[in-house]
Amino acid sequence: MIAMKRLKLLTMITALLMVATTATKADLVILQYHHVDDSTPAATSTSRSLFEAQLQMIKDLELEVVPLLAGTRQALAGELENSSQIAITFDDAYESVYSAAAPALERFGMPYTIFVNTDAIGSRGYMTWDELRELGQHESVTIANHSTDHDHMARRTGEPAEHWQTRVNRSLDEAQKVLSDRLGIEEPMFAYPYGEFDEALEAKLADRGWYGYGQQSGAVGRWSHDTRLPRFPMANAYGQLGTLKDKLLSKAFPVPVKDLPDGILASNPPALSFPLGEQLDANRLTCFASGQGRINFTVTGDTVHVQAPKASQSRRFRYNCTHPAGQGSFYWLSQQWLDRDKPED
Repeated sequence: MIAMKRLKLLTMITALLMVATTATKADLVILQYHHVDDSTPAATSTSRSLFEAQLQMIKDLELEVVPLLAGTRQALAGELENSSQIAITFDDAYESVYSAAAPALERFGMPYTIFVNTDAIGSRGYMTWDELRELGQHESVTIANHSTDHDHMARRTGEPAEHWQTRVNRSLDEAQKVLSDRLGIEEPMFAYPYGEFDEALEAKLADRGWYGYGQQSGAVGRWSHDTRLPRFPMANAYGQLGTLKDKLLSKAFPVPVKDLPDGILASNPPALSFPLGEQLDANRLTCFASGQGRINFTVTGDTVHVQAPKASQSRRFRYNCTHPAGQGSFYWLSQQWLDRDKPED
């Protein structure tokens, strides 16, 4: 009898250890950069020293850096349950990506993607077409669509449907054509300018068979959705080493993202609800609102209801919820909200 009890206890311990080991693994974590420079606007800049330190941490943690498209497809298919992968992206094709980021990434042997708003190329502070062509010749570099003019692409309040259709179709398709004509590439990926999207814009990408990448934080996994894929902003304010490890090892929040709202604000403060499911415990859940810190939530049955105590005054803001996933790893959900009545950037 004692031997049987010991055997059962050992079996339980082994199972728990296996679960804990699996839980520490991450899905695909996508990092998002703009400038890599010490003199460009602080809100969108990562200092050169911090960028190098971030790459060194990725290396020290022995995380695999993969091309964005392949990593996205594997993550959405649920093929990364037992592995940690990172993808590195840059929005806007600023000159510092060529002069500072690219040499560092080459030294570390890490692939990356540059999302290009085509009208800006060759302008002051941006890369030239020759520089993009040079980088694009490397197998480790992917160049993809970020619109023609970096305009706000979610439909504006009061904007006629026909006008919205025309300007968005033009921006999506003309940028893709320019990239094809000048560089010979047509990647099925798009990064939303400012990270802003709505369901109608998502449908445009789905019709084209493109993946859509935002600026809300979190990891990509089988719970994620093709046209609202999260990325962790890595500017100085968000990419400090003290919190970077948690982000690098994060897992996709176990809630179907397709069932969440697109984030277009209907009321302020907005309400968010999602199911707990089998992997979440309300007692271990923590939620935050931009500019308001930690906020309370309620639970009805197996559904969580999150609402900030006061309205946000920003055009874009987020609710972030995290939950332990094992040995320092966290499930991470970021719900972006967009107030289209606030001034555009």
